[in-house]
Amino acid sequence: MAQMTALRRRMIDDMTLRNLSPATQQSYVYAVAKFSRFFGRSPDQLGVEEVRAYQIHLAGRGLSWPHLNQVSCALRFFFGVTLGRKDVVDRIVSAKEPKKLPIVLSSEEVVRFLQAVPGLRSRAALTTAYSAGLRVSEVAALKVDDLDSSRMVIRVAQGKGGKDRYVMLSPPLLAILRAYWRLAKPAHWLFPGRDRDRPVSTATLQAACHVAAREAGLDKPVTVHTLRHSFATHLLEAGTDIRIIQVLLGHDRLATTAIYTRVATNLIAGIPSPLDGLHLGVVPPG
Repeated sequence: MAQMTALRRRMIDDMTLRNLSPATQQSYVYAVAKFSRFFGRSPDQLGVEEVRAYQIHLAGRGLSWPHLNQVSCALRFFFGVTLGRKDVVDRIVSAKEPKKLPIVLSSEEVVRFLQAVPGLRSRAALTTAYSAGLRVSEVAALKVDDLDSSRMVIRVAQGKGGKDRYVMLSPPLLAILRAYWRLAKPAHWLFPGRDRDRPVSTATLQAACHVAAREAGLDKPVTVHTLRHSFATHLLEAGTDIRIIQVLLGHDRLATTAIYTRVATNLIAGIPSPLDGLHLGVVPPG
């Protein structure tokens, strides 16, 4: 949105009024700015045909479906809300994303991974992410006062969708965080950045994941969200009601949480097959 600071300001104001998160606002502004630069024109001078051409261009570059759909969401917001051009919005398509199962670590792999995390702060933060099933933005934004050891809960303030929730504070995690606090002495942010007035960056935590996965010899990609997937799957395998897991994860829809029933392998393996009740010989008749 070069040379259109008033238009950018208007879009940001529109997003703020609708309580979109700072991360969403940043990604939407970035997406619209790239769309504008691609054609070398102000985005309010572009329309349906330019949107279609830009989407084809992005798809041709092999970008991921989630990325393509995020761009579509940003353009829908810009044209529909900021410009009020509903005719354009109705013709911005989204791709049908392939349904992939989440990557999950076994309990043994979680131990290997966490023991390989470099640095006191990153290890404590990633242990917290797994223990409570937090998103990377949520663990980075934790404050010391969010820990309630009298009720053994952690307050997650303004999680995805601008919602507060509580998650469990396990006794082992509390012991780890107390040891961490004695050494690091965090004041406001539980996991401060280099500038202690700001929280650790999400990029720092993701980089620590990359290093730890390599050092632990794991043959699968690991991000902070992998720890969240593992948290949910391990709870489900331990018999926790899926509706409780939904609340802990902060999901609006049970269907979103239900994907973990597809990766809870001990539940799947424990279901009797119809073949089990049949009497068949091992070797087919010759």
